[in-house]
Amino acid sequence: MAETQIDIHKELIEQSKQGDNVAQYRLYQLYAKAMYNVALRMMRNRETAEDLLQESFTDAFKRLNSFRYESSFGTWLKTIVVNNCLNEIKRRKIDLQFVDDMGNHEGAEEQEERYKPWLSVEHVKAAMDELPNGSRMIFSLYLLEGYDHREIAQILNISESNSKSQYMRARVRVKEILISMGHEKR
Repeated sequence: MAETQIDIHKELIEQSKQGDNVAQYRLYQLYAKAMYNVALRMMRNRETAEDLLQESFTDAFKRLNSFRYESSFGTWLKTIVVNNCLNEIKRRKIDLQFVDDMGNHEGAEEQEERYKPWLSVEHVKAAMDELPNGSRMIFSLYLLEGYDHREIAQILNISESNSKSQYMRARVRVKEILISMGHEKR
C-alpha cells in the first residue's frame, strides 16, 4: 500500500477540488514558474512551454479529484507537465536522436579535475542545448527532473540500459562542451 504524504498546500488543494477559483489561482501562482521551467527544458521553446504549462494546469484541475496525496502536489503536477511535453514531442514526431557511442570513457575523471567552478547555469544549459533531442531529454529527466532510469525507459519507450548509457554519454558530452568553453575563456 502506498504511503500517503502530507502536502503543505493541502487546504488549497481541497478548496480547489471544490471548485474554488481563488484557491486554484493560488496553486497556479505557487507552481507555475517551476512547471514552466520543466516544460522549457524539455521543449526548448518559450511559446510551446507556455502553452504546455496552461494545458497542464487545465488537465491538473480537471483531474484534481484523482489526486490522493500519494506524492506531493508538485510531483503529481510535474508528472502531468512531463507527460504533456512528451505527448507534444510525439505529436510533432520530433526525432529523438541520441549521442553516438563516443568510444572509451576512460579519462573522464581527468577531465572532471580540469572542470572549472566558474561555470554558470547558463553555461550548462548552453551545453545541454548542443545535445541531440533524445540525449538532452534523458539528461534533463534524470538530472534535473529526478526520474530514475526505469521511469525514463517507460516514458520514452526505450530499455533501461539504453537510458543509462545515453545519460552517461550525454554527461560526458556536456562535460566536454563545458571544458571547451573554459578553454575559450582563457
